[in-house]
Parts: sequence; C-alpha cells; structure tokens
Amino acid sequence: MDTISVLTLRLSEAMGLYMILTGIGALASPARWRAVMDDLDRLPGLVMTLGFSVFVVGVAIVVLHSIWTDPLAIIVSLIGYVALIKGALLLAVPGPLLRVGHWSMGFIRAWAVVALVLGILLFLAGLTGRATMSV
Repeated sequence: MDTISVLTLRLSEAMGLYMILTGIGALASPARWRAVMDDLDRLPGLVMTLGFSVFVVGVAIVVLHSIWTDPLAIIVSLIGYVALIKGALLLAVPGPLLRVGHWSMGFIRAWAVVALVLGILLFLAGLTGRATMSV
C-alpha cells in the first residue's frame, strides 16, 4: 500500500502489533480481561493512570500524525483521535466508558478476533507499504 509518510508505515506496524497482542491475549485468557474490568471498577487510581496513558499516546499520535491523504494515513490518524478521546473520557467521566467496557466483555472472543484481524492487516500494511514522501 502506498502512503505519503514513513511515519504512517511505522505507526501502522506498531498499532497492528499492539492489536495482534491484545487479540491473542484476549483469546488466550478472557478471564484476565474481565478481571481487569473489575479492577478498573475498584481502583479509581488505575482508571486515572490508564486514562492518562491513553490520552498521552493519543495526543502524541495526533500531534505527530494528523495526515489525511490516503486510506492508511487516515486509519492511523483516526486511531490516534480515538485514543485521545478515550483517554480524555477516562480522565473526565469514566463511568459511561467503563459501562461500555463491561458490556463488551460479553463479546470478548469476537472483539479479540476483530482486534487480531485488524492488527494483522495494519501490521502487514505497514510492513509491506511504500512511502512516497518522508513527512
């Protein structure tokens, strides 16, 4: 896949690898993900730490990669914005997001497969893609 930026390719690889590992982890041990959600309910400090971490990653991606020129760049930029918004919500109003998280635990294997497939696609797009400029 052609994209305008080497950064897009590297971020696609990193995001893909993260999704692959997350998908494998959720398939291998769905109970651990349920326990994480339970911990988030019990430990507000953990929610703040997670929110801060996700927010910082999202801000970094948005600041460094707000590129809307080709499909892969758009996907990478959108993931950055989603992380920024998710982190902000976890910091400011975590309740609704945690409720969605608990609800999604009923579909943990489906989410894991989706994460795994998308991760493989993003990783391969980054690995095999070609940058036309070095933005």
